Amino acid sequence: MAKKPLRIGMVGYGFMGRAHSNGWRQVERFFPELGHVPVLQMACARDGAKLQGFADSWGYAQTTTDWRKVVESPDVDVVDICVPNNLHAEIAIAAAKAGKMITCEKPLAMTVAEGQRMVEAVEAAGVPAMVWYNYRRVPAVTLAKQLVDEGRMGRVFHYRANFLQDWTISPDVPQGGAGVWRLDVEAAGSGVTGDLLAHNIDTAMWLNGPITRVVADTETFVKERVHVDSGAKKPVGIDDACAFLARFANGSMGLFESTRYARGHKALKTFELNGEDASLSFDLHDLQYLNYFEYKNHATGQKNEGHLTGWRKIHVTNGEHPYMDHWWVPGLIIGYEHSFVHACADFVRAVDQGSTVHPDFRDALQTQKVCEAVLRSAKSGQWEETGAEL
Repeated sequence: MAKKPLRIGMVGYGFMGRAHSNGWRQVERFFPELGHVPVLQMACARDGAKLQGFADSWGYAQTTTDWRKVVESPDVDVVDICVPNNLHAEIAIAAAKAGKMITCEKPLAMTVAEGQRMVEAVEAAGVPAMVWYNYRRVPAVTLAKQLVDEGRMGRVFHYRANFLQDWTISPDVPQGGAGVWRLDVEAAGSGVTGDLLAHNIDTAMWLNGPITRVVADTETFVKERVHVDSGAKKPVGIDDACAFLARFANGSMGLFESTRYARGHKALKTFELNGEDASLSFDLHDLQYLNYFEYKNHATGQKNEGHLTGWRKIHVTNGEHPYMDHWWVPGLIIGYEHSFVHACADFVRAVDQGSTVHPDFRDALQTQKVCEAVLRSAKSGQWEETGAEL
């Protein structure tokens, strides 16, 4: 049977625009069983000259500098939103009203209230909508979810995670504009909380259930930076670093930290889950591995004790591991970009089947609730309820 086209309208052409475009372009090659084939139909950005180079490089058939034309085009089936956070809501709501399928970069929105409007719009329209929390699709992380769902952890006691970078330490780094909009509160909404910790929170709740309350502390180390648009110094409104304690609905404790001031770390993203029967951990720098400690055998119930007890380092490259039957032979690794290919595959498969793909907008709203509670707590100095739910 001939495959149906799934025509992509990309809004944004930066780092994420390239990552998503690669995912859409590669998915048919490695997931040939899918019933739809993505077609790079239209690319949109404000800078027409740079946009054309992007479109030529990736093979987009059309370009426009007005995102409304993407939303309104009869030639576009999926609107892929890869622009700064302050533009997500308007584009997504308009796309939903136009009956378009939507994929949106994280975090979902600037605020919970804004995110709620986005959820209502896509659910009223009945259109598929996915948020790009791509780290769920790293095979080792997906394997961690499989182990949790198989009941191997037992009662969970602890969850801890961090995401450390060092790229904004210099006070000479500006804020605003195309390259460093993440440092501009008007475009980003928050700093490391929405940019980095949102990834950790999404993964944590996917693996361990809702985070119900938090107590947090944040810091902005450089108080003023030159703004790209005006050339003048302007107060910095985002958080450079954030640490918070959390409680999960299952009674376990959580510890989260993120900063852009950890000298020597470019993308140190880790998590560890400790249960009564087992523990597991993951490090993005060794993304082909999942570390697993089994105290009680899941099949027999026998305790693993003795002089050979220890952590198991699982090389997640076998065909029985998540997604890996679509790639190379066992032992050969895949990387960061493949998590986007997997997200595209899951989205297209959901379109094929008429099913829901996760994380959808409602899932991402729960992460938004936790982020907002973290920032409230940093101001109040008190424990704050999140309102997050399954």
